[in-house]
Amino acid sequence: MEFIETIKDRVKGTNKRIVLPETMDERVLKAARKATDESLAKIILIGKPKISIDLTNIDIIDPNEDSLTDKLAEALYELRKEKGMTLEEAHNLLITDYMYYACMLVKCGYADGVVSGACHSTANTLRPALQIIKTKPDTKLVSAFFLVCVPDCTYGYNGVFIFADAGLVQNPSQEELAYIAGMSAQTFNLLTNQEPMVAMLSHSTKGSASHPDVDKVVEAVKIAQNLYPQYQIDGELQLDAAIVPEVARIKAPDSHIAGKANVLVFPDLDSGNIGYKLVERLAKAKAYGPITQGIARPINDLSRGCSVDDIVGVIAITALQVQK
Repeated sequence: MEFIETIKDRVKGTNKRIVLPETMDERVLKAARKATDESLAKIILIGKPKISIDLTNIDIIDPNEDSLTDKLAEALYELRKEKGMTLEEAHNLLITDYMYYACMLVKCGYADGVVSGACHSTANTLRPALQIIKTKPDTKLVSAFFLVCVPDCTYGYNGVFIFADAGLVQNPSQEELAYIAGMSAQTFNLLTNQEPMVAMLSHSTKGSASHPDVDKVVEAVKIAQNLYPQYQIDGELQLDAAIVPEVARIKAPDSHIAGKANVLVFPDLDSGNIGYKLVERLAKAKAYGPITQGIARPINDLSRGCSVDDIVGVIAITALQVQK
């Protein structure tokens, strides 16, 4: 069984209300149909779908016609009036940008989570979320990860990894890398019920190279170990030392993480994003995300190259985040 199927099994019949605001995209509508047929969530679509797909048992809200729009506009106005937003501007925003409508549904208790990004940028997906839903209490950073499932792979947790941050934080500081490590460890445990083994990656393993970029990772490891003593976190490690036991015995024999890592924390967004796409395209892996961490309610992004099954997988992950 593919790993994503275990997540689907955990959310079937829970009827979490997940909003899909991109009704102009055929992949989204097909995913809504599939998620509904598999009882993964109660799907809410926003807009007036013009593609001929059976949408039976799927809620559809047309912001231009639904009476709920006025109520949400008033709530949005109250949230943003100190920033200079007028009631008219709030209303116009809701009927022209469905991501704002989706976030207001969650904010006002009409929905539990949102999945978007199939045909919009990460910025357009997350900006409304951060303005309306905001971050979790005591959260210092919002980051994003991909759940990567590599077929026929013995590394990680039977080929299952978290790649972080691979979707949002461009060039994290040492403190931000530490926060990403801690949040990703918590998320891995949520998704897999397994112990996270967090490797903080570099082009260096345990002092094999000297450079300010390496120093950043070394300091991030110290901060993360201090902030999150409940998790196994180590570095700096090269990728092969992090996941291949034979290499780990040579390069990092004293590390408890080396050769066993299932959570990979990349030093910057470039390496994380390139890394997950290499594995997805060359190793035929499934990559679900970017999934956000740190927002008060589950608001998740998609790669614009996503498939219908990718969207269904993120819907299931979002429903699981709601449960927990």
